[in-house]
Amino acid sequence: MSGIPHDHYEPKSGIEKWLHKRLNVVGLIYDTLMIPTPKNLNWWWIWGIVLAFCLALQIVTGIVLAMHYTPHVDMAFASIEHIMRDVRGGHMLRYLHMNGGSLFFFAVYIHIFRGLYYGSYKEPREITWIVGMLIYVLMMATAFMGYVLPWGQMSFWGATVITGLFGAIPLVGEPTQTWLLGGPAVDNATLNRFFSLHYLLPFVIAALVIVHIWAFHTTGNNNPAGVEVRRGSKAEAEKDTLPFWPYFVIKDLFALALILVVFFAITGFMPNYLGHPDNYIEANPLVTPEHIVPEWYFLPFYAILRAFTADVWVVMLASWVTGGIVTAKLFGVLAMFGSIIVMVLVPWFDTSAVRSGKYRPMFKGWFWVLAIDFVVLMWLGALAPDALGDPRTSIATVQNIALLGCGYWFAYFLIILPLLGVMERPTATPETIEDDFKAQVAKSDTAPAE
Repeated sequence: MSGIPHDHYEPKSGIEKWLHKRLNVVGLIYDTLMIPTPKNLNWWWIWGIVLAFCLALQIVTGIVLAMHYTPHVDMAFASIEHIMRDVRGGHMLRYLHMNGGSLFFFAVYIHIFRGLYYGSYKEPREITWIVGMLIYVLMMATAFMGYVLPWGQMSFWGATVITGLFGAIPLVGEPTQTWLLGGPAVDNATLNRFFSLHYLLPFVIAALVIVHIWAFHTTGNNNPAGVEVRRGSKAEAEKDTLPFWPYFVIKDLFALALILVVFFAITGFMPNYLGHPDNYIEANPLVTPEHIVPEWYFLPFYAILRAFTADVWVVMLASWVTGGIVTAKLFGVLAMFGSIIVMVLVPWFDTSAVRSGKYRPMFKGWFWVLAIDFVVLMWLGALAPDALGDPRTSIATVQNIALLGCGYWFAYFLIILPLLGVMERPTATPETIEDDFKAQVAKSDTAPAE
């Protein structure tokens, strides 16, 4: 648990003392709920409980759906229709699972960008950040495998395209691709493997979530001010903190309730809005969809992947330097995975001594450009190559915008963040969390009435 001084669980009754001596489960729950939490946390800190809800929702609905699903290429599509039409409440279970995945990624993107803005990856929270990013990567793998299970057109061709990327890796690519597919092409073995892994990985994610929570309970929560809780004595720590229960639990539950109103409205009234109509057509290896597009939460990385073609100068340079080993396809794959790796390594790219972006005037501008860049890449990933009009010009336009977006993404982590730590002059940070909290209260008290 956190090194912040606070009261720990003390068993009182005979049963509590007997259990505490043999299995300290009550003490663990108590210390988790009563952990001292920085009192200046704002509303950007409510997404953790949304993520916990989403994980529980996906596991529970996934287990029930698996009871009725048949992982065979001849029956998978029909079993989905069986769930939708014949299983009591099956259509709602499936829609909750589908849209729960979207809420999961929406919440995790806000969670990640909040961490990037407030410096939640900085010392001593590097392990917390890395574990969180590993959870995100496993979420992506789980979601991709789940997208294949309905065995519609987009499921089949999405699996064909994405697994084909591994074949571009020199030496180990083709064996890896064959291992993933269970054979030379997307077929029944692929569906069985993906179903098995899609069922297994959420439990691995749940285990990593426990490690993630354990990690930030060890270091203490980050906060908007980016300063640490005073640890000299319990009295000093209490000036900076409040118990997680009831203050932050009630606040988080209130925010979760508001978010679930929107979530259930979407699930009930427009459940297929974020899906693709081609996935309601059974998979056909002989008919290729006009535009193969992944789920919305993969779109920024899909835009990066397809931005690099053989006529891009950096691809031509890499191909010349490596004697033709690096092809356009391989370069796109490296850029796509590299865009995630730079996020994992951001604790070592950011050289500023100031943790929170609140006190970094130059950083704020560059950060918000990064957030806009992410949304633009998402939009580009959803576009058909000729979506902007004349195919002769729009393909090049989409590609050029994607290359600019990709360039800024890497420049932000590899160049801008290291330079800002040297060039930027941060504003004065508060001495303590209590000072920041009092300043925020005073600011709200003096704000003009609407």
